[in-house]
Amino acid sequence: MAARKARRLLDGGALVTVIAPQICDDMAALSPVTLLPREYAPGDVTGFRLVITATGITSVDGAVFDDAEAAGVWVNSADDIAHCSFIMPSVHQDGPVTVAISTGGTSPALASWLRRRVGADLGPGLGQLAALLGEARTRLRDAGVSTEHVDWSGLLDGPLPALVRQGRIEEARALLADVVRQHIPG
Repeated sequence: MAARKARRLLDGGALVTVIAPQICDDMAALSPVTLLPREYAPGDVTGFRLVITATGITSVDGAVFDDAEAAGVWVNSADDIAHCSFIMPSVHQDGPVTVAISTGGTSPALASWLRRRVGADLGPGLGQLAALLGEARTRLRDAGVSTEHVDWSGLLDGPLPALVRQGRIEEARALLADVVRQHIPG
């Protein structure tokens, strides 16, 4: 679990430091991560903006939480809502599209299950779909046309997402090009 959380932080551009007496192989394989193979010491949270504990040891998680709170550092204790100043949603990501699901910390398993269902239901290609829609919006704005007059919902309720899911990108791009032409005067 800790390695998965560290990977998400790295994916978000964070600088990650791990303090643990035993570093699992999955964590050791992550890069770039600063590994400090030792027990947590009071004050270790100083200088960090965000701390995540995943020890499963209530006394350790509680000590980290108390130190973090005193230092004004946000802390999340995996599976220990009492020692959290914030919760982490379960996230489905495809390119620039991010869907976050949270149960307010009451059931991480439910949030993960919902994330998997949402991801499966939405299917592949959301990132590509966002890129194509972004290209169309840019063409409209570059032509001095407001993007607010386009029926984006109608496009998304129509064949556009299926075209992208099926890998028919040029057909999707042509559909959007037609919409753009309809909204650009003259």
